[in-house]
Amino acid sequence: MRAAVLHETGQDKLEVLDDVEAMGFGPGKVRIRVRATGLCHSDVSAMNGVLPQPAPFIPGHEGAGEILDVGDGVTGLAPGDRALICWLPACGTCPACKRGQTHLCLAGFLNAGTPNFKRPGGDVFGFAGTGTFTEEVVVDAGCAVPIPDDVPFDIAALIGCGVTTGLGAAINTADVRAGSSVAVIGCGGVGISAIQGARLKGAAQIVAVDPVASRREAALTFGATEAVGPGELADAKQRITAGEGFDYVFEVVGKSATARTAYETTRRGGTLCVVGAGAMDDHLQLNMFELFFDEKRILPSMYGGGDVLQSYERAIALWRAGRIDLENMITHRVRLTEINEALEQMRTGTALRTCIEI
Repeated sequence: MRAAVLHETGQDKLEVLDDVEAMGFGPGKVRIRVRATGLCHSDVSAMNGVLPQPAPFIPGHEGAGEILDVGDGVTGLAPGDRALICWLPACGTCPACKRGQTHLCLAGFLNAGTPNFKRPGGDVFGFAGTGTFTEEVVVDAGCAVPIPDDVPFDIAALIGCGVTTGLGAAINTADVRAGSSVAVIGCGGVGISAIQGARLKGAAQIVAVDPVASRREAALTFGATEAVGPGELADAKQRITAGEGFDYVFEVVGKSATARTAYETTRRGGTLCVVGAGAMDDHLQLNMFELFFDEKRILPSMYGGGDVLQSYERAIALWRAGRIDLENMITHRVRLTEINEALEQMRTGTALRTCIEI
């Protein structure tokens, strides 16, 4: 079986091998033939060590495909079904799930420490317990979410992470108010989805902030009312809000420096929504006086901050109704053998989302 493998954390390229085998199939498991997968920035963050992940591993967690086989005890799924791969399934029984915060369930994270692939040289992990840069993957049944026949695999893959994360940040976590002002710092696939979410919620001004000109231009087509480079954000704040700051600012980069900029760009009493996944040793500094005096709400948003399955259904309904544009978020397409080209497209910012067709 063919798969793209990172041998050691810190390497910047993947090796596409044909001697990989998906393992672990049995009761409660599902075997999936991956048809399409997106390249998410979290994959790159795991490769460079920002996000913890044992190596060697197969990146990829934003995928969709066809179910090949189901293990004993699996209900509601059958061979031939089309499925979206959920990298953060809810167990339904932990305290977070019982509180209705299924996106905070840790059961899925435990899968990241269990190898689900092997090669002649030893075991191989799948990123976030999945690993979709491969032809086949074995996952827990809860990771396989059925999708309707009219949803293409590439669209379903986007919904599996980036779209759900960005839309949910605006709709669930921040709950953007109609008529408000919004700034989104970082306009890749997740940032563009946050822009679309803010537009759906009726934001009056949506300023997209990104250093890459092509991403700024794209943001305007997805609902941003203005797009600026990082150096122009202060001027936009002055012009649009008379210097007060934006009602909502979304940080979609995952760096303390941009989070600090986002905090300073948020008005007193406004909302800073932290969406980007950052490193454990990258610390955001706030002094106790400003924290008290500014009364700014700081809201982290994990995977869109809501029930994941409901978020998938909402995204599909909005896409069907033409309320969100998912097709045009896919700006590049490659084959699995061209995966390193996709990585370069992400690192240079030339792609909003690259779809790997498998």
